[in-house]
Amino acid sequence: MILRVKPNFTTAQITTRFSTKVASSRTPRYRTASTASETAGLANPAVYCRDLVRKHDYESYMISHFYPKEYQDAYFAIKAFSVELATVQDHVSNTMIAKMRMQFWRDTIKDIQNGRPPRHPISLALHQACQQFHLPSYHLKRVVDARDAELHTPTHLTVDSLTAHAESTSSTVLYLLLSLLSLPSSTLSHAASHLGVAQTFTTLLRALPFHAKNGRMIIPAEITAKHGVNQEEVFRQGPHAQGIEDAVFEFATIANDHMITAREMFKEEGMGETVPSMAMPVFLSGIPVTNYLGRLEKINFNAFEPKLQLRDWKLAWLIWRDYYKRKF
Repeated sequence: MILRVKPNFTTAQITTRFSTKVASSRTPRYRTASTASETAGLANPAVYCRDLVRKHDYESYMISHFYPKEYQDAYFAIKAFSVELATVQDHVSNTMIAKMRMQFWRDTIKDIQNGRPPRHPISLALHQACQQFHLPSYHLKRVVDARDAELHTPTHLTVDSLTAHAESTSSTVLYLLLSLLSLPSSTLSHAASHLGVAQTFTTLLRALPFHAKNGRMIIPAEITAKHGVNQEEVFRQGPHAQGIEDAVFEFATIANDHMITAREMFKEEGMGETVPSMAMPVFLSGIPVTNYLGRLEKINFNAFEPKLQLRDWKLAWLIWRDYYKRKF
């Protein structure tokens, strides 16, 4: 039986705003925190990042408790960085402002490398994490570059294009977490790559009602075209649009296939279905994915069902159970 799993991830939404001043021919840079919450966060960047993740990515907040205590501040710094970048385009009035914010983070990574992080709580927390755990800056830059490219191509024509984007965002965040725990392994990296793709696909599925309401189709065009989906019908009629459930089914199946492949990586290395104990916190990210896809399957792939937007009360228990079973 094919299990369709969609992560319980809520699309992260951040209210962080930057004041911008445009200089004639130069790209402006944001040098200081510019909102009340950011200014307060300068006093304790770690708490700021933790609170941001708890508010906007609660599943990741729950998973944090399974990281050794000495890694938790760095974990929240990485996750807050991911949340910040993922929602830039949702909170700006035009692409130019969004690109300036991306440039701020691109410059911030360079400044962190040079030991001069700007006065922003996430950058200060990332700087501390990089100093303490030697996180590879090229992974941070890869996420920024992918989110910057997303400003110009918010939708994808093919599954391959979306997969490449997922590998540069969600998968790369998982690579950072593996680096945080000092776990260099091709097996772990390959499994994390597939898990990250499944995360992205299921996050988009959960956000389908939101995006449809705002006139955006997040399922790749090659899938919607195959099932005769008319985008305008989806925007107006939601779950009643012709072919949309079949398109959701196929998209969810691809996500589940990536989950299966991630698990098989460990079988091929003779580990059975279990994950090395030290790496298990990273792969707990698969539990919300499996949970969501299973719930989606139970309602015949109606991604517009309001119950899917509610957090599953069993999720915390499932994360705890599978941590000790070392499975995802």
